[in-house]
Amino acid sequence: MNPRLFGVLSVYGMLIALAILVGVILCGKNEERLGLPKGTGIDMALWAVPAALIGARLYYVAFRWELYADDLLAVLRVWEGGLAIYGGVIGGLIGTWLLARAKRLSFWALVDMTVPTLLLGQAIGRWGNFFNGEAYGNPVLEEGLQFFPYAVNVWGHWYQATFFYESLWDLVGFLILWKTRKKWRLGDGLPLYCVIYGLGRIWIEGLRSDSLYIGATGIRVSQLLSALMVVGGTIYLILTRKHTRGAELHE
Repeated sequence: MNPRLFGVLSVYGMLIALAILVGVILCGKNEERLGLPKGTGIDMALWAVPAALIGARLYYVAFRWELYADDLLAVLRVWEGGLAIYGGVIGGLIGTWLLARAKRLSFWALVDMTVPTLLLGQAIGRWGNFFNGEAYGNPVLEEGLQFFPYAVNVWGHWYQATFFYESLWDLVGFLILWKTRKKWRLGDGLPLYCVIYGLGRIWIEGLRSDSLYIGATGIRVSQLLSALMVVGGTIYLILTRKHTRGAELHE
């Protein structure tokens, strides 16, 4: 499926555009507090967003190459779906690093500014999966459970609405990060994102029926990466706080 508004505008593309717009607006509310110049949110949209879209597409294509091997032009048709969140995060970080170098800004301040809006953008973007009929979970055969939001009807069959589960998880994660952002130390944003998003993705990915796998190993790429993110983010937060407390004791 690739629904279009008025027969022209891709709903999937419109949701991505909406997520970017909301992100720019919210980033603007964080700029001054983090010591960043006015308009940095717009710069992030110009640098990090294109890099994120490229990364999201390349990541997906790399693990689903069999879908594109005979039609390379299909790689460019991103409005048909096929964007991987983790590829987008990696690409966005690269774009953020390039912006930091070009404008001589703090990379970590840029990340802290963006992380809450990233989760909100993911919450919005997941609805593109709904309209494209993708990112759903296991079949729901019991009629009593064939209702939204537990399940979603795709091509006449009911499946777990995993896109909605993740959208809701991301929304709650955004609210947590947005509420606590003023209490962070510089650099806390990324590990907090890793822990919050990673915990949800480990669970939700296990329910999906369209996961990307590492070859024929049966290992879901996103579950493995999510687990590594949770462990890495947790270790970082524990060690940095332990170091801070140790420094305070020696003052």
